[in-house]
Amino acid sequence: MLRALILVLIITGVWQLTSGSWIWVKAMLAQRLLEYSWQQLHLSKTPQKPWPWADTYATARLRVPSLEVDQIVLAGDSGRTLAFGPGHNSGSASPGTAGLSIISGHRDTHFRFLQMLEIGHHIQLHTKEGSANYQVSRVEVVDSSQTSIADRSEDPGLLLVTCYPFDSIAGGGPLRYLVWADGVDHLNSKPPNKLL
Repeated sequence: MLRALILVLIITGVWQLTSGSWIWVKAMLAQRLLEYSWQQLHLSKTPQKPWPWADTYATARLRVPSLEVDQIVLAGDSGRTLAFGPGHNSGSASPGTAGLSIISGHRDTHFRFLQMLEIGHHIQLHTKEGSANYQVSRVEVVDSSQTSIADRSEDPGLLLVTCYPFDSIAGGGPLRYLVWADGVDHLNSKPPNKLL
């Protein structure tokens, strides 16, 4: 009986470690696979799925040079899309254009770096049309059950959104970490094709 209990505990522990690291591995590997979609976007000027069964495609590249962050932004922000990378909210302005562009990501993978962003940090957003530069102007935590981000969509610029707190064991709580950035200039150069 004791051997069976020990075996069950070992199997359960291995399963927990494996399943817990799967989302992280998938998220990091996906950014490399999405590089293909990004390259194709620039060659053909039309969105390309990174793999045949994908329900999203690369729409922008997000860079924070001071933190060495370089990530492909996907079209849409469903949970399925966010498993592979940060996603652009289709109800917001297109990345790099006038208006508020909202990009969200998971706090424990792609948007973990948001906790290191400070007021004054520069963010670059590259699209097939060119590049837009932003500067972080404010950081705040809001309760999504009390406040709607859509209520604030008249503000121009870039809004990066993730769940909060960053070190929470349980996900899916109501708190959201918001990083607001004001546009410095828009679509001023050709977008880069390579990762840092």
